[in-house]
Order: sequence, then C-alpha cells, then structure tokens
Amino acid sequence: MDSIIRFFVTGGPVMFVILFALILGIVTIIERVIYIQFKNRIDSELFVNKIAELIRSGNINRAIDYCNISDAALPNIAKAGLQEISNSPASIQNAMELTAMKEIPKLEKRTHYLAMIANVATLLGLLGTIFGLISSFAAVAHADAAEKATLLTSGISIAMNTTAFGIIVAIPCLVGFTYITEKTNELIDEINENVARLYRHMTAAR
Repeated sequence: MDSIIRFFVTGGPVMFVILFALILGIVTIIERVIYIQFKNRIDSELFVNKIAELIRSGNINRAIDYCNISDAALPNIAKAGLQEISNSPASIQNAMELTAMKEIPKLEKRTHYLAMIANVATLLGLLGTIFGLISSFAAVAHADAAEKATLLTSGISIAMNTTAFGIIVAIPCLVGFTYITEKTNELIDEINENVARLYRHMTAAR
C-alpha cells in the first residue's frame, strides 16, 4: 500500500487529474451498464407476443397499460404506436419513429466519453512525464557532477509514473467503451426488429 501511495504522490499534480479521469470513467461505465443491461433489458419475445395477443383480441387499452410496466425503450415505442392504432398506418409509423428518435439516443448517451477519457488520460500521462523530465534536467543542471547520474535516474523514474498511470486508466476505459458499444448496438438491433414486428401486428389489426 505504501508503494502505491508513493507511486501516486511522486508523480506530481498531474496524477490527481488522471485520478479524476479514472473516477469519471468508472462512474460512466457503471451508469451505462446499469442503463443498458438492466433498465432497458426486458424479455422482448414475451413482450411482443403479449402485445400481439392483446391487439388481436382488441384490448388496445390493456396493451397500452402493459407497455407502462417498464420504462425501457421498446415498450415506450410500442405505446406510441398503440396510441395511434385507430389512425392510418403512416400515423402509427410516424409516432413510433418519433419516439424511437427520442429513445435510441438515450441508449448511446455518454458512451463516447469513455474513448475520450482514455485518450485524455494517456495524453495527461505523457504531459506529466514531460514536465517531470524538464524538472529533472533543470535540477541536474545545478548539481555536482557526481550527483548528476543519480538525480537524473531518479527524476526520470518519477516522471514515468504519470505515463504508467495514464495507461492504467486508459485500458479499462477502452475495454468498457468496447463492451458497452457492442451491447448497445445489440440492443438497438433487437429493438428495431421487434418494432417492425409490432408495426405489422398494429396495421393488420385495423
């Protein structure tokens, strides 16, 4: 533990900025995973079959109520179409498309920040290293010849701490970005497929 604290403290003030980037990245990953994997994860097959059954039996109000059981994207899009089911197919499609335009960006929201945080953390690490090297060479310039090698080696070792920490922060952020992007794309494809199925059921019931 002492070595970790020493590693962090000797890296200089840039380490605190990189630490803030790490905290921001972790918070973003946790929030996105909860939103994508839990809040918007429903049994879409069961949902679509239930809505289709209610539409066929003419229970449109019950179908709308069933959509209210979840605040996920698919039920919200389905509800918008059901509320227009007595109108033309174009009205149903427009209502579902408008709601999808509002819901889909919520799934992709803030994910791109992870790639930015990873890049910024790496650059901050390099910047901290450059500052450290400048300080090391400045100190060596005024040191005795016998101390120069020791001071330079120590200074470079400390300066490299920021680069190491920046890369340590960048790796989980990039992994999180890739994972969340993949899961988001899978969910969007699933939503689009099921919205198309629901639209066919809605237009067939008219």
